[in-house]
Amino acid sequence: MQSRILARRDLEFILYELLDVGTLTSRPRYADHTRETFDAALDTCERMATELFEPHYRKNDLNEPHIVHDNDGGERVHIIPEVKQALNAFCQAGLMAAGQDYDLGGMQLPVTVNSACFAWFKGANVSTAGYPFLTIGNANLLLAHGSKEQIDTYVRPMMEGRFFGTMCLSEPQAGSSLADIKTRAEPQADGSYRLFGNKMWISAGEHELSENIVHLVLAKIPGAPPGVRGISLFIVPKKLVNADATLGERNDVVLAGLNHKMGYRGITNTLLNFGEGKFTPGGTPGAVGYLVGEPNRGLACMFHMMNEARIGVGMGAVLLGYTGYLHALDYARNRPQGRHPGAKDPGSPQVPIVEHADVRRMLLAQKSYVEGGLALCLYCARLVDEQKTGECEDARKEAGLMLDILTPIAKSWPSQWCLEANNLAIQVHGGYGYTRDYKVEQLYRDNRLNPIHEGTHGIQGLDLLGRKATMHGGAAFKALGNAIGKTVQQGLQHEDAQTRRYAADLANTSTRVAETTRKLYAPNDLQKTLANSSVYLEAFGHMVVAWIWLEQSLTASRNYKEADSDFYHGKWQACRYFFLWELPKVGPMLDLLESIDTTTLDMRDAWF
Repeated sequence: MQSRILARRDLEFILYELLDVGTLTSRPRYADHTRETFDAALDTCERMATELFEPHYRKNDLNEPHIVHDNDGGERVHIIPEVKQALNAFCQAGLMAAGQDYDLGGMQLPVTVNSACFAWFKGANVSTAGYPFLTIGNANLLLAHGSKEQIDTYVRPMMEGRFFGTMCLSEPQAGSSLADIKTRAEPQADGSYRLFGNKMWISAGEHELSENIVHLVLAKIPGAPPGVRGISLFIVPKKLVNADATLGERNDVVLAGLNHKMGYRGITNTLLNFGEGKFTPGGTPGAVGYLVGEPNRGLACMFHMMNEARIGVGMGAVLLGYTGYLHALDYARNRPQGRHPGAKDPGSPQVPIVEHADVRRMLLAQKSYVEGGLALCLYCARLVDEQKTGECEDARKEAGLMLDILTPIAKSWPSQWCLEANNLAIQVHGGYGYTRDYKVEQLYRDNRLNPIHEGTHGIQGLDLLGRKATMHGGAAFKALGNAIGKTVQQGLQHEDAQTRRYAADLANTSTRVAETTRKLYAPNDLQKTLANSSVYLEAFGHMVVAWIWLEQSLTASRNYKEADSDFYHGKWQACRYFFLWELPKVGPMLDLLESIDTTTLDMRDAWF
């Protein structure tokens, strides 16, 4: 039976045909691998996700983590036992370190393949998958910016699955405005710091799933510059680690409460107090912390994890949309209802709803969103491989530029449109879709959080238009334009007239987006330039996904095999849908942007 988590054939098409990951095995880092080792890793992850993660997806939602009180007056978080069982198996299989160096116990899987492997867990149970997702991101940040001692003390246990990790950015009064955080870090004579403050919305912030929790905390050292220029980054473990690597006394990191969200209910989401005074390690007030990198450079360090998390959030949105699509498709094929318009015999058997044109429209829209989103996110992972192992400096630099400009798209576009896929999956199910008896209801609730996770659409729009589109004199924008241009040229030379039309439409859209970008900056008024940046983000995203779909269509043409004709025809039809139904939406958005509309700026509070 075909999986309803993710379509393996589509995953293989993206990896081996579209992104050609097999060529990575010629590079020294991946020389020990072959397609057979890649497939073995995918097989393992598909099996574990299906057998250990997916079965408690609903139970996780209905039995969310809650605080229980111990006999001695202490508090802990109760989590259903299936979560720990699944995570123990995940760690024992070496998957926490799958992409890391052999020296760290890793397998040195390419980032692209590792991302495809982890996709199975996100699709099976996004809440339980959140614990390793955050831990891996935490470890990658410390590998990039931490000292050797910090790597040995914290990263190695995380790669073994003994420690889990978090990221602690937001505060109740600051939200996404990190310039306004108030958590302070007071330097100590021994080189450590004592932290005092509160953090909010901390996923995986408290649990008993691991021996220790490694918090990465943003705070300000007294006397630091104002705003984001004065933010530093600290390791603050739940339990201190002794010089001999054993666990020491409890740090002064205290659970202040749990947030109860509409989705992702299976992962703890916490309010944490640092330096509350409940614990006084070493007899001194404050939570013990250790500086990562240089003072006042913490946000630059944290962006390493934040950018990785943004693409990861996009991938999570894709997988929630993808499994919703597969459930809707299965339902539509097996649910008889109604007859074809114009049927002459009212007593004839009902037909499966997949035969109704409007249901096909909804399924085709979902297919175009989720398969386009999956290809986009894995393309970004392929850029990371190129950035790390590219054969020349120019290739590595260009990959970095492409990754910079695509990150806000990879985060936000799936969070919007794969959520819409979930919305359509509910619609396909009809009245059943709104009940808890069918999975699509929970999938929608889970995915609704992703437009918020790791920066809202508004924040991503500001990042794209206000920074990424103009950075380095527009170098990232130009790199993307060149990549799109190469695909357009291939499309214009294609023997199929429809493909040539799509290529021409993409070329026109790309040219217009470039023109619109210039016009938005023409007023020399940043308020006006950025006022409608969310619309710019959406238009830009549709252009990018149209490019990804044209690439998929061209790849399908090159690799077409009659024995697999249904699959390739499905790709062409989804591409056709996106170019005829979705890409035309960009024109009116660009018209609005070019008008430098100030409706939102002109609105006053009292008028609402």
